[in-house]
Amino acid sequence: MTATNARPTARDTGTGGAARDERPGPGTEAGAGSDAAQHDTVASVVRQWRAVHPELDTGPMEVIGRINRCAALLQQAEDAPLRRAGLSRAEFDLLGALRRTGHELTPGELARETFSSGAAVTKRIKQLTERGLVERRGDTRDRRVAHLRLTDTGRDLVDGILPEQLAYETAVLSVLAPEGQGDLAALLADLLSRLEGRMGALRA
Repeated sequence: MTATNARPTARDTGTGGAARDERPGPGTEAGAGSDAAQHDTVASVVRQWRAVHPELDTGPMEVIGRINRCAALLQQAEDAPLRRAGLSRAEFDLLGALRRTGHELTPGELARETFSSGAAVTKRIKQLTERGLVERRGDTRDRRVAHLRLTDTGRDLVDGILPEQLAYETAVLSVLAPEGQGDLAALLADLLSRLEGRMGALRA
């Protein structure tokens, strides 16, 4: 359950994120949080940008960069329980969507549920079908439409992995106090709900 040796590139943090040095981290006392902020990788990136462009507000980097950095580190950990089962995170997300919704889904619905492209879902479904974890049923009215569901083997696999995966994620987050985790979850939920409503307009 250890992270790989690879490190995120500068691109992972150079366009978004470091925290201002004086801000405490979630779930920590002010002094400890401030000290951590002074030494994380993104804080160094922000200090460098401030030296190059002192006239610019680097505040957005302090949030987005840290989110990107944390995501990169978590992805590098590669979710040991999933790896032992021979699954990628993307494949498990697809299987999980079929399990938690409790009904058949089309490839398009799976793409929306897992924030994936249609081509990526098609490739993963092919692999999971070949492994006997997913089965497809043709639509009686439109042969171009497929309905996908878990096999008994697929359902048992998801149900077996989920408790171990949650325990693994709990261990990863144990670096934060429980109240800090709650605060962070609330902040991320607020950010996500707002972004989901605005990103379309920002892209336009």
